[in-house]
Order: sequence, then C-alpha cells, then structure tokens
Amino acid sequence: MTAQQEAWFTSALAAPASDESVAVDGARISYRAWGDRGMPGAVLVHGTAAHARWWDHIAPFLEADGLRVAALSISGHGDSDWRDRYSFDQWAAEVMAVASSAGISGPPFVIGHSLGGHIALHAAGRYGDALAGIVVIDSPMFEGPPPPEVSASARGMGAQRTYASREAILDRFRLIPEHPVLPYAREHVAACSVVRQDNGEWRWKFDQGLFTRMTPRPVSSSGAERGKCRAAVLRAQQGIMTREMSSRLRARLGQGVPVVEVPGGHHVLLDEPLSLMTALRAVLACWTAEGSG
Repeated sequence: MTAQQEAWFTSALAAPASDESVAVDGARISYRAWGDRGMPGAVLVHGTAAHARWWDHIAPFLEADGLRVAALSISGHGDSDWRDRYSFDQWAAEVMAVASSAGISGPPFVIGHSLGGHIALHAAGRYGDALAGIVVIDSPMFEGPPPPEVSASARGMGAQRTYASREAILDRFRLIPEHPVLPYAREHVAACSVVRQDNGEWRWKFDQGLFTRMTPRPVSSSGAERGKCRAAVLRAQQGIMTREMSSRLRARLGQGVPVVEVPGGHHVLLDEPLSLMTALRAVLACWTAEGSG
C-alpha cells in the first residue's frame, strides 16, 4: 500500500469478501467472493501467471450493482492446486464449479482478462446454455503461432525459481508486457503474488512449468458463436488485442456483439480500472435489463 493511493481503491480493498474453495477433479480451486449468496452473479477469470486478487478493486463495484461476484484462481495459479496436466476443458469446468460453489443464482456472467478471455470463450463452447453472457477483455487472437516475444515469455516461465527474501522476489515482479500502471494497484497484486515456502525461500504463486504441461485449446466454435449466450469484447487501446483481432473475433461471434475500446494498456485492470469498471457495468446492466433469455 502507498499513502498516495486513491480513496476509491482503499475503499474497494476494504469491502467485505470471503476466501473459499471447491474441489474440482482432485484439485482444490480457491476463489474470493463478494455479495450475498442466492443473487445473480459473475465469475471473474484472470490472465496468465495472475490470480484472483487481481480483481480485488474491481469486484466490489460489480457487487454494488446487486451481483454475487466470485474471482477464482484457476489451477496452477494463486492459492489453487497445481495439476500434472492443464487444459481449457479443465479450466472451464473450474469456472462452472466456482459459480455453483459460490451460490450464484441462475446462469452466471463470465468475465475474463487475457488468458481468462480465452477460458470464457471455451466455457461458452462447452456450457453456453448455462451462461448469462461472457466478456472478453483484451485477449489476443493470434492466427498461427504467437509472435516471438510472446513465445519467449512463455519459455521464460519454465524454470521454477525461488528467492531468499520477500523483498528480493518483489523486486523482480514484472508485468508481461510491461507498461505503466497505477503504482498502488501494481503494489497490491505483487504483494499477493508471492508465498513463503517451508524452507524459508519465496516463490511466485503460479506453476512456472504449466506451459510445458498444457493441452492446446481445440479449434472449435464457441457457444457464443452459435448464439447460445451473449458476448461482449473490451479492447484496451494500447493493449495486445489489435483492432484486427477484435474485428475478427466479432465476425466469429456475430455483428451484434459489441466491441468497446477502453483506455489503457493490456493490464487494464491495473492501468485504467475505473474506465474498465464503467464499461463492464454498462454491459452487464444492459444484459440484466434484457433478462436472461
């Protein structure tokens, strides 16, 4: 925390929340929840190497709109268990299990950032009829292999490094890609991204070998493409989802799908969270007004 952080951010972090978990196919999946059980709700899905706490300053605003909100750490991330193998099928199943465990009433909204957006699309493919809608936030849509800098970042995650002190590991915290963000938001997620091991050393809260044990996402149509659930796309103006990518995704999902540009870079949750919240709340309010049909 810093003395300079905005009052809204401090207030959001102080909002009542519960830390819970659910077993999914032999792994304990942790999630953080806001709001009352039995209400309509949303499941928030983070990006690669992130975790549920990236949403700490976003979720309370959605809860204020009458939603039960659950932010999960997918397996291999945060406080959730690691697996021998990872897949989009498994991660989508974890999303649905968290929605049920959290007591969300009716079909949930699924909101995903970056990798989380791909998980939301995959969940729509498998469970589209059981979803109220998905929101994809700055998820890159590559045709063919990803560019070299993305592949290099994935390879660099392969070695499970440890550090002698909390200060040493936090000094190594980096965003991929790196770009300016709110310093107090960065400080918060960094502090929640590390854990002290039994031997006294510190490590990151994600399985750095997950890309070597991951089943590629199958090429199949999303449930949103088949009209089974609503969809919206939020593109960060300085992010990694280009206009061409968002247009291509919109063509797949249908021309009625809104594509909204929000200020900021790829890590828009930490860069322009208020703009992101405004866009998210507007989309969900429109869908709620339309009803779940």
